[in-house]
Amino acid sequence: MIVPGLPSDLFHTDCPARVVIDHVAGRWTPLILSALQPKALRFFEVRDKIGGISEEVLSRKLRTLVRDGLVERTVEPATPPRVSYALTPLGHGISISLGHSFSWIAANGGAVLAARERHDHLNGA
Repeated sequence: MIVPGLPSDLFHTDCPARVVIDHVAGRWTPLILSALQPKALRFFEVRDKIGGISEEVLSRKLRTLVRDGLVERTVEPATPPRVSYALTPLGHGISISLGHSFSWIAANGGAVLAARERHDHLNGA
């Protein structure tokens, strides 16, 4: 998106889209968005689906994604309250792109690791 008066070049330091890149391309965010792709999940379901993520990090990332309009948080009145997270239409759009990236990684991950091993072997690492 081009914001009047601000650069639209992602390589420019003042490009507003770089904030989105920081949020979407982080360590955990692609996994969170992909976990929510098929359906809404409760917090513990997202946590359990993504091995290794702490509750603190997941909570912080989900708040950021809600603020960015990629995820919606729904609280159902119950005791205790039932909270679920789902992708918004905007979130679905980015998760489709991430799905393509994940497919490429799954198909080519072995080749990347083999290249790394060859590099390390040749360079004495």
